[in-house]
Amino acid sequence: MQKLSLYIFLLLLPLLGFSQEKNTVIENIQKEAYENSQLEILGHELLDDIGPRLVGTPQMQQAHDWAVAKYKSWGISAENQQWGEWKGWERGITHIDMVSPRVQSLKGTQLAWSPGTSSKGVTAELIVLPEIKDSISFRKWLPTVKGKFVMVAMKQPTGRPDDNWKEWATPESFEKMKTEREEMTKAWNENIKRSGYDRRSIIPALEEAGAIGIVDSYWSKAFGANKIFGARTKKIPTVDIQLEDYGMLYRMVEHGDKPKIHVVAESKDLGVVPAFNTIAEIKGTEKPEEYVILSAHFDSWDGGTGATDNGTGTLVMMEAMRILKKVYPNPKRTILVGHWGSEEQGLNGSSSFVSDHPEIVNNIQAVFNQDNGTGRVKRINGAGFLQSYDYISRWLRAVPDTIRKNIETTFPGWPASGGSDNASFVAAGAPAFSLSSLSWDYWNYTWHTNLDTYDKIVFDDVQSNVILTAIMAYMASEDDSKTSREQIILPIDDKTGERQTWPTPRVPQRKGGM
Repeated sequence: MQKLSLYIFLLLLPLLGFSQEKNTVIENIQKEAYENSQLEILGHELLDDIGPRLVGTPQMQQAHDWAVAKYKSWGISAENQQWGEWKGWERGITHIDMVSPRVQSLKGTQLAWSPGTSSKGVTAELIVLPEIKDSISFRKWLPTVKGKFVMVAMKQPTGRPDDNWKEWATPESFEKMKTEREEMTKAWNENIKRSGYDRRSIIPALEEAGAIGIVDSYWSKAFGANKIFGARTKKIPTVDIQLEDYGMLYRMVEHGDKPKIHVVAESKDLGVVPAFNTIAEIKGTEKPEEYVILSAHFDSWDGGTGATDNGTGTLVMMEAMRILKKVYPNPKRTILVGHWGSEEQGLNGSSSFVSDHPEIVNNIQAVFNQDNGTGRVKRINGAGFLQSYDYISRWLRAVPDTIRKNIETTFPGWPASGGSDNASFVAAGAPAFSLSSLSWDYWNYTWHTNLDTYDKIVFDDVQSNVILTAIMAYMASEDDSKTSREQIILPIDDKTGERQTWPTPRVPQRKGGM
């Protein structure tokens, strides 16, 4: 019996040794994350010093170069890989002031890629869209826009978000407000439709008719928050004015006050510039041709500084890579990180990478993508891979219970078809998983808004996501098994009566904004 016990012990010794080694690495990941976190300094350098990262801007290029330098300072190989070209543009000083019938500085900004003004700016009266009978009457009205700023957004009936109304208003008052808003929105949309245009195509028509500028207001249904996207004008400036000031100007026009505004928007057209992904890797030692990929898009809109979309995802992946290089410098599989360009315009950076690197995509063990905001990861689903429960659950068991207990899992899940860069890999058949976060009012307050700034980051949650990501990457790298790519059979579509199909790879836009 003694000999048998000794024999069994010797057989199990390698497994016990691996288990102890695994526990040590996991403990060291947590120790480094908690005791030597670089998140706040990385966040400051990226978000405060560099700022927003709109594709085609010098700030986007500065961010790519900064990331490469940072990785190299940690002993991690990194480079910028060009995937295409984009309209080059640089935001300058924006001032928007009402100058008549009184003087007031207004809250707003120029939209992305908008044509600029001279340093002296332009001054003109504001007008709003009329009540439109039909396309003929609209064409007759069009010449009146010449030399004027045209307001193209609906006047909102309230600047208070619905949750504020729900808390303080009577139920009757809340319902009355919602009904009035629905009626106003329907009437506004039908009015534009009668012009023969829609909300997008009407902008070039106004520009061609001689408008001096376009004034928009895309309220985000939150206090002080407006969505800031791209301009649709080619020669005249487009500015977005926050709801509070926009509504005041609109009422002035309605009451015949003939308000005038002065706009300075000193942006620059930089021609055509190259567009990049930043790629860094820790080379595998046993299976270097197989890949664990950490994924986050690097670009942002530029109403704020892109802190939660996707500064926080970027910080998670950079900090996870730094920690892995320090405590797990010789991974079994290659651990690669992709900081993708132009996700906001249609996953262009990641879909280009998938198209350009089949040798990597065909040998992916797992992709972990993080995008939606500052919150701790709340959900992971199996992305439609039939056996995903086996390996995702196995890897998650190594994650500390303080983090794991807050995560909901769904298997086999559903294949991502858009929304973020994991979809680019899923469409190519690679097991790619979204680390989906708690909201923290992301959709209304910070998603593509002027309020998406450093102060909205919840660093405790970001730190939790770093530990989760680093441990999942470690476990995926060390796993003895190659992950299965077997896909679920999708159900019948109730609308078409046909079986739904797996998403197909999208064709990236490699020459954008031109």
